Amino acid sequence: MTTRTLDASHYHGRRLIDTPILNKGDAFTDAERSTFGLHGLLPPSLETLETQIARAQDAYDQKTTDLERHIYLRALQDTNETLFYAFMAETITALMPMVYTPVVGLGCEKFSEIYRRPRGLFISYPLRDDMEALLASAGHQDVRVIVVTDGERILGLGDQGAGGMGIPIGKLSLYTACGGIPPEHTLPITLDVGTNNQALIDDPFYIGWRHERITGDDYVAFVDRFVSAVKHKWPNVLLQFEDFAQNHATMFLERYRDQLCMFNDDVQGTAAVVVGTVLSAAKESGRPLADRKVVIVGAGSAGCGIAEQMIQLMVEDGVDPEAARARFYMIDREGLVLDTQKDLWPFQAKLARTAADLAAWPAGETPGLFSLLETVRNAEPTIIIGVTGHPGVFTEEVIRAMAAKTDRPIVFPLSNPTSRCEAQPADVLAWTDGKAIIGTGSPFQPVEHGGKTYPIAQTNNAYIFPGLGLGILALGIPRVSDRMFMASSRALAEANAGGGGDVPVLLPPLSDIRAVSRAIAIAVGKAAIADGLVPAMDDAEIAAKVDAAMWDPVYCSYVPA
Repeated sequence: MTTRTLDASHYHGRRLIDTPILNKGDAFTDAERSTFGLHGLLPPSLETLETQIARAQDAYDQKTTDLERHIYLRALQDTNETLFYAFMAETITALMPMVYTPVVGLGCEKFSEIYRRPRGLFISYPLRDDMEALLASAGHQDVRVIVVTDGERILGLGDQGAGGMGIPIGKLSLYTACGGIPPEHTLPITLDVGTNNQALIDDPFYIGWRHERITGDDYVAFVDRFVSAVKHKWPNVLLQFEDFAQNHATMFLERYRDQLCMFNDDVQGTAAVVVGTVLSAAKESGRPLADRKVVIVGAGSAGCGIAEQMIQLMVEDGVDPEAARARFYMIDREGLVLDTQKDLWPFQAKLARTAADLAAWPAGETPGLFSLLETVRNAEPTIIIGVTGHPGVFTEEVIRAMAAKTDRPIVFPLSNPTSRCEAQPADVLAWTDGKAIIGTGSPFQPVEHGGKTYPIAQTNNAYIFPGLGLGILALGIPRVSDRMFMASSRALAEANAGGGGDVPVLLPPLSDIRAVSRAIAIAVGKAAIADGLVPAMDDAEIAAKVDAAMWDPVYCSYVPA
């Protein structure tokens, strides 16, 4: 057992028990109880971590709703982090949906109602002049990974204000559970700039700042100040932006990506896991990605990020850049994104189609516009991806029109939580006679169709960002490059053994997620070397650094410093 020294005068008695990352509950030995003043504060039994996991499982099994399970796991994490992560390691397939999607969406909606114990930092706009002091008040100061949100675009639920804190907490839990990042090096942060959700403002239990959202230059200046304070305090930190509005997500990515080690998971992480899963789907269907046409429904930061990363991959595989770009059709609420549309964001304009592109298409029902169905009929895509947050967008007519032109349509309704999914997997399989290759954003149970059982791949970002973070921390990578995300996608596809035949398996099982994260971390390290971000080293050195950086949820033996 690893030995850890503690200041017995500081971590003594209840303070030690009340520190989640150090607490061992009834697993403290007699010697530790004597040294650190724990006798009387704990019952006399001496338990093992295995016994505690069994007790946690029993308590978990008694919960009758997903929200109750989510609350229980949060409470366990806030009490004994080692036990929490050991429990997750034992049952990660069952627990991940409770810790993160889809149940975290409900957790965010109910955050004020279920709030019990502080975790992370709430940095509210009225305290903007105290930014440095607020960062200094974090419970631990060796911070290496931060996930930050402003709560404006939580999953497909929209503005959740301060309740958006559930996302950074959940994401960082997966950094540890899936990637082995030590929990004492993580910090969730919510930038509370108000909310435009009137229901929250009217809620007597709402814990956030009751004010309409700060916008414009004041908002940007506030985020600038936050980033500057983070850079000053933790210059080597990995900063992940999460669930910002699409216009802000892309703007901040471009604004800060060269200032510190940062990325936006909604733009880059989503794109990387989708590309990795699409590569698996293309392999299963026997037709390479470079030979595909793609319709993406949802032309926000996530959808456009997916398109740009797929274009990069096609180019890497030898496709002319303009030819690769011409294979993509972006759909927003008005239909196919055209260069004649007003108020396109720059990242959307790069993917807009021109009149010349569509010269051979018959006129749509609405002059100058093309609906999703019309686009599918004319473009004849082999891949359709949804990131809209609007359930049912992939109608039977749309999916049947697509399936009529391709033997193995690749259909990815990715919006989460589950209630926001663009189509139900069972419906898609029924409409395509079992031919569709499906990936979803939230977990779905396997579907029975035609006497076969079809597993439904969850294209969860947890397959990407924990491994990315692990590689960054293990090798001390100072910036996040596009090449690192491409390497992550390819490593994910390579990690999948596949199912083959009529029942494709697109992703490794969640039970293998730490091994997948390790493989991605190594691939990220190689990409960083290729980009000149870290000194050259051989594969064995990279692997050794990654292995050394991975934390395991086991108890340490405590001795006085």
